[in-house]
Amino acid sequence: MNSLLSFIVLLGLLIFVHELGHFLFAKLFGVKVLKFSLGFGPKVFGRQHGETEYLISAFPLGGYVKMLGEQPEDEVADADKARSFSAKPVWQRMIVVAAGPLFNLFFAVLLFCTIFAVAGLPDLVPGTTIGEVSPDSPAAAAGLQAGDTIVAIDGAATRKWEDVSAMVAACEGRQLTLTIQRGKETLELVGQPTTQPTRNIFGEVVGERYLLGISRLDHLVYRKIGLGEAFVAGCSQTWTFIYLTIMGIVKIIQSVVPASELGGPIRIAQLAGERLQAGMLHWLHFMGLLSINLGVLNLLPIPILDGGHLVFFSLEAVRRKPLSLSAQEIWQRFGLILLGTLMIFVFYNDIARLFGMGG
Repeated sequence: MNSLLSFIVLLGLLIFVHELGHFLFAKLFGVKVLKFSLGFGPKVFGRQHGETEYLISAFPLGGYVKMLGEQPEDEVADADKARSFSAKPVWQRMIVVAAGPLFNLFFAVLLFCTIFAVAGLPDLVPGTTIGEVSPDSPAAAAGLQAGDTIVAIDGAATRKWEDVSAMVAACEGRQLTLTIQRGKETLELVGQPTTQPTRNIFGEVVGERYLLGISRLDHLVYRKIGLGEAFVAGCSQTWTFIYLTIMGIVKIIQSVVPASELGGPIRIAQLAGERLQAGMLHWLHFMGLLSINLGVLNLLPIPILDGGHLVFFSLEAVRRKPLSLSAQEIWQRFGLILLGTLMIFVFYNDIARLFGMGG
């Protein structure tokens, strides 16, 4: 129940932020907004305020802002033509469409800024304590254990983990004598690094280097910072996740990351519940990550998504006239089929995980 509730609140907020971007810029450019809906399908609740009807609809997996003259075939009274979306200059229409996903990205900045302002900026404490020893590794064969602190290698002092990494990488495969602090004991152990593949965050092999098979014990401290530094850190965190999201899409297309890793609403609901149990800041961090995903995915050049509309408007700007209605309809159907297929696939992945059917 917590998972479902946290999912509805989380998704509702992200959809609201997205649609608010479209809504505010439509209003800014004088476009008449007929409906602002959270959700699709039958109306659950509605209230007319001015010229806009504000709705909560039955299916919460999305939302929409309906503008006057949004579709080329829409009939618009002569008195309202100046306020029609299709009558606005193409650059204004592009901004209205782009505002939704851009609001999601800016919302992520605000979320991360809030997290850093409240919790502080995480700093990794320098140290050479081992956090994990890989099984069947040279380190395991040498007798190294998690919790050991590497004091020196071949008599040269190691004060930070980078010292350990550099000395192991430069050994060219010869045996190393490691001075270890284990509790109150000081030990000398001999290990012989071997060449092992190094992988990036997506699991791709990017090279080889000499390794012992150990990883550091991460010990974080949180440093209190001001709002200015928190905002800069929030921007940096958002940019990092934007890059990783784009690269993740590329790696899925390249089959580097298996498509089975894709998750849908069920998986999101599970993760939202887990993050909420871990604490509000964890939940906000997950919301920020999801907001970035929503923003980036909506900017993809797929018909029916915001990015697809931006492609149409870009072509209109170059050609000095819009694509024909029939061409737009064909591409919209293609986009609908593509997204429908993707939704079925991620639902299958979710169900397969739920019932342990994954490989």
